Amino acid sequence: MRATLRWAHSDLRTHRGEALFLVLATAGIVASLLLATALFGYATNPWQRVFTQARGAHVWLHTDRAADTGELAALDGVQSVAGPYPTAATTVAVRGTRASVELRGTAERPDVGRPLLTAGHWLDADDPDGVVLETRLARALLAQPGDTLTLPGTPRTLTVLGIADSPERRYRPGEQPGLVWAPPAAVPDPGGQVIGLRLADPGETDYAVQRAVTVLGAGAIGQVSTWEQARAEAQGDNRLLGQVLGLFGLGALLAAGLAVHGAIGTRIRGHLRDISVLKAIGFTPGQVVRVFLLQHLAYALLGAVAAAATVQALGSRVPGRLGDAVGVWQGLPGHTVALFVVPACAVLFIGATTGLAAWRAGRVPPVPLPRPAGAQGGGLSVAARRALGLRMFRVPVGARGRVRGARGSDGAGAPGAGVSPGVRELEVRVPPALVLGWHRAFARRPRSFATVARLTLPLLLIVVAMSAWTTIDRFHSRPEQIGLPAALTVRADTDAGERGTRALLERDPRVAAAYPGVEVAALVPGQTATIALRGLGTREDPYPYALAEGRRAHGPDEAVAGQGLLDLLEVKVGDWVRMTVGDRPQILHIVGRSIEPENAGRVISTSLDTLQENDPRLRPTLYQLRLAAGADPDEVAGRLADAGHGRLDVHAVANPADGLSPLRAVVLGLIAVLALVGLIELLTAIGGTVRESERDLLALKAIGLSPRQITGITVTATGCTALAAVLLATALGLPLAHWLIDAQGASSGIGAGIAQVPSPALLVLVGAAAVLGAAALAAVPSARAARRRLADTLSAVA
Repeated sequence: MRATLRWAHSDLRTHRGEALFLVLATAGIVASLLLATALFGYATNPWQRVFTQARGAHVWLHTDRAADTGELAALDGVQSVAGPYPTAATTVAVRGTRASVELRGTAERPDVGRPLLTAGHWLDADDPDGVVLETRLARALLAQPGDTLTLPGTPRTLTVLGIADSPERRYRPGEQPGLVWAPPAAVPDPGGQVIGLRLADPGETDYAVQRAVTVLGAGAIGQVSTWEQARAEAQGDNRLLGQVLGLFGLGALLAAGLAVHGAIGTRIRGHLRDISVLKAIGFTPGQVVRVFLLQHLAYALLGAVAAAATVQALGSRVPGRLGDAVGVWQGLPGHTVALFVVPACAVLFIGATTGLAAWRAGRVPPVPLPRPAGAQGGGLSVAARRALGLRMFRVPVGARGRVRGARGSDGAGAPGAGVSPGVRELEVRVPPALVLGWHRAFARRPRSFATVARLTLPLLLIVVAMSAWTTIDRFHSRPEQIGLPAALTVRADTDAGERGTRALLERDPRVAAAYPGVEVAALVPGQTATIALRGLGTREDPYPYALAEGRRAHGPDEAVAGQGLLDLLEVKVGDWVRMTVGDRPQILHIVGRSIEPENAGRVISTSLDTLQENDPRLRPTLYQLRLAAGADPDEVAGRLADAGHGRLDVHAVANPADGLSPLRAVVLGLIAVLALVGLIELLTAIGGTVRESERDLLALKAIGLSPRQITGITVTATGCTALAAVLLATALGLPLAHWLIDAQGASSGIGAGIAQVPSPALLVLVGAAAVLGAAALAAVPSARAARRRLADTLSAVA
């Protein structure tokens, strides 16, 4: 054991930098995996906790006032019901901030879908104007218990009594109204009613919706929302962050395992004599394997423990969503198990890859075998032999004037021999270091290809991370290309005239176009869910949808649909679809697929003219505003709100990338971890190249190469290896990143077509930095080896 510890200590002193990089890389990888676990738990468990404690309803049905909902409780699979509750759509305002809300008249605190109070108290029968706000709505309004809400256009006011969590769909400005619980007296003129169904088997949600629509009639249904939609909205961007961290964490773990495997293999080849001496003095093969295995397990264990301790102690203090996620995750039941299992799995994986390489050390014979005289990768090529013999390439160049002689292959050609009149030959000298370095990099093909492959993996993941960064930038810099051509959404009061409202909006100098529109909920075929049916713009002034497939909707009954709707209905571009709005059917021809970041892509869009032809009762209820280049949306929104004198509800269009801001820091951290892994592999390749060049040092000096030229051979070999890895990583990473990002877009309902690869200039800059950095790292050890004394060189060769 003492000899084993002395060997490990000596090896650590020799490779301090490599050991430090291994520890830091392992720490970064384990931290990424733990943060991914925290984000997954944060995305799922808070909503699940609220849903369980509130005994949430699996289905919410919005119906008209005349619908008889008494039979729903008797449907098969319905465990209990909530309501029906009278509802009214209105707008509330506090301190200048407005929000569209649904007033829900509730006489008593519900048993199903029970709001969980977080501040204040529940409704009081003695206070008919007291209300309770859903948490996200209260956060958007900056409202607290005791605040007074006004209803624009009316003299009524409401008093906030409390704030409560709810497992229903969350408030989204301009898309989903907020939820306000109020006494029935506060809803004097309800526009409809809502009833919730809690099912015995949540997996039968679609069947339960279909049965409920059959009982009530399609014309009575206004909107259907399910627990799956609410859960997906609640998880939102947190789940995406977890997926990104998990994917890159696993990729970095694989790259680190391969880097450790390559490092041990290279070290074994460089210490064959030392290992033979160990066996000669009595070390068994198992003891030799344990030397390498325990040493690298200690590095991995140190990095994993440091990462786990750092995440546990400081993770909740990180500002933003990551800190919130870690804080919530630390309070979940499975937190302690994950805190031990994730680092343990990472250490075991690194140990497995280490064991495979260390097993080769156990097979080294006690008596070193003589090295083969020739290179295993084959002899030098003709170009390499010419460079080694200081020969010159002959390049024919058309020119007038004197014809110059050229050497033959033996170096003594006659002047003008074999040269056409009017053509001379330039003698181009190729540096020997360049050709010999290229040969050294790729002479041993299996080993060279393995080195390039190990270095390619972290570079490939860096290319994918850069693509994710540029895609997020595209959402912010060019939102019109990802389905957000409008910057503001305006909803006017019902008493405001259509022409007057549009004229008011277009009068603003920073408004480039105002598109009137309407959005209604429509029942899909089979009556299992509702989708968003939108009519925006007119045929004369069409809305500029971002199309990823097909063409724009120009003719009657033509429409474009999001990926989420195509997946829901199992249709494709070119199909006809039928849906029901109230008791009126809408039959549309899908001629294109648009990029739809709203409503999980479950949107079908056409012109306002088409919807009005099928249903003349429809009138514009909203306006999408496209602003002039450089306009500030907040400034324009404030100006329009003032000009509307309280009759306009103006909101900025939500950008999906707004919730992905933490992803930038995540991407930077992942790139740093991957760069560490790549650095480990690069140092390993440099060390192996320097050690393997010791045998050739005498021959290179004998033919007259200077130490600078010998150094150039190693630098060139390292640069060629890095260049091959950069080219391969770029060639494989760009299509992989495009596929991964588009696959994520398709699974979220937005649809494929959102990926944006880095610019060629950025790729060239990163690739050049990698190659030049590799060459710079190789310069110092190779220069030191080229200036070794003759006695040291003879000892190394022996």
